[in-house]
Amino acid sequence: MSAASILFALLFYAATVVLVAGLAARIVDYARTPAPLKIPTTPAPTTRGGVALRMLREVALFESLFKGSLWTWLFGWVFHASLALVLVRHLRYFTEPVWFWVVLVQPLGILAAFGMVIGLAGLLARRVLVERIRYISVPSDYLMLVLLILIAASGLSLKYLFHTDIVAVKAFFLGLMRFDWQPLPADAPLYVHLSLVLALMVVFPFSKLLHAPGVFFSPSRNMADDPRESRHLAPWAAELERR
Repeated sequence: MSAASILFALLFYAATVVLVAGLAARIVDYARTPAPLKIPTTPAPTTRGGVALRMLREVALFESLFKGSLWTWLFGWVFHASLALVLVRHLRYFTEPVWFWVVLVQPLGILAAFGMVIGLAGLLARRVLVERIRYISVPSDYLMLVLLILIAASGLSLKYLFHTDIVAVKAFFLGLMRFDWQPLPADAPLYVHLSLVLALMVVFPFSKLLHAPGVFFSPSRNMADDPRESRHLAPWAAELERR
């Protein structure tokens, strides 16, 4: 097995540890952060079921973003929906046999890759062209968008320009999961694509991309508007009150 195959195997193990441990640490931190005030964004549901439905609409449809900016919602939703399809399509590299619904998604996954590029290009143009957004943007905001665009573009290049051995790629990743390492095709474009994915895995737990799990811990979204019916008391405040 080549040195490149061994290097990428070690890098993927390391990046997976960073991604999982980093996400777990941040989620625990989010869960432990006190919410001393009842601050749901109104109009808000008054029941737990209503909160769950609101959260579902927020995660699936980006409801609040739709109300705030139609263009931002359009590009953001296209990107996230396309990303979901692309991720499902890539499950074929980690399953054997491939689940039937993953097989059904394959044609849509190809189109979704173009959707990713279009959505990300729109979001990047928003950062550059809208003055008030450009004013509050920092270099990492641009770098995250560029990194995601490069991942999508390099993935498309493997499909239409550089036809790598996808059977060997699948064997490589299945081997990683089973701790039975297999050689990775010696293709420079594939190395570029995988290196970009590794970079995303490492920076994800430390970037603004954490809004993915963070939305579930947002008190403006996960609280019911019932301050008269139920007194909101943070755990630390309850402890002080008991004393």
